Parts: sequence; C-alpha cells; structure tokens
Amino acid sequence: MKRLLLVAALVLALAVPAIAAPPAGQLNYGCGLGATVFREGNANDSLLLQLVATFLNGLCSNGTFGITSGTSDCAEPKKTASIDRLNEFAYKNLDDLARDIAAGNGETVTTVAVLLDVPAESRPAFYRNLQASFTEIFPSPTVETAHVVDTITKIAAQG
Repeated sequence: MKRLLLVAALVLALAVPAIAAPPAGQLNYGCGLGATVFREGNANDSLLLQLVATFLNGLCSNGTFGITSGTSDCAEPKKTASIDRLNEFAYKNLDDLARDIAAGNGETVTTVAVLLDVPAESRPAFYRNLQASFTEIFPSPTVETAHVVDTITKIAAQG
C-alpha cells in the first residue's frame, strides 16, 4: 500500500506541473540534444518537457560543444572566431603589436580594432586606451600572448 501511495504521489508531482505551461516564449532548457528533440512547435512547452529536455542536454554533455560550434540549436558566440583570429595574429606579430601600442597607432593596432569590431569612430580612443595601458598589456619582455590578448579584449570591452 505504501508503494502504491508513493507511486501515486510521484505521478501527481510530475503530472500537475506538466499541465502548467511556462510564460510565453520562455524555454528554460537552453540548447543541446534536448533542444533539438523538443524544438519549438514539436510539443507543448510544459515543465515536464523542459525537465526532460534539460536532462537530455546534461546526459549527453553536448551543450558545451553546441555552444562553441554553433550546433544543436546553439548559437555560436559572435566573438569566438574573432578572438581566435586575434590570438593567432598577436602570436605572429607580438613585437610589432607592442611597438604600435606604445606609439598609439599603426597597422597592427588597426588590425586588432578590426578583429574586435571596434567601430571606426571609436578607434582613436581605443588606440589611446591601449597606449595608456601598455605596461598592463606588456608587463614583461617575456609576456604570454594569451595575457596580451586577454588584456586587450578587456580594454576593448571597457569602451
């Protein structure tokens, strides 16, 4: 009898929330296999469906891959490609980049601005900010390229 009551309570606990739909347009399960299986319009957007979709996303661990690759109904971050290209560019041109940042202008800082989508009208201020932050960007002669890129992207984000 206890087992029957437990099963009944479990069914009610799952069935009652499943009847109530979330607010319009709100899907809480993100992207991944669950989002692919339960695309908008394929089924109702009940709590139960969202829980199953979330479980599938977590079970398959494909959400992270989907986010970085833009698959499984995930949108690839817009900055990923430009940051990858910036890392490659900085690695190949680190000395020239240091020289141009110190000067506050030059071909390499222009390329950095383009890779970071800095609007043309904001570039002079961006170049000045880079120049003012030179010792933060290049704290030592043996600085890692990753540090340079991280610092530059932080400066760019500050505007």
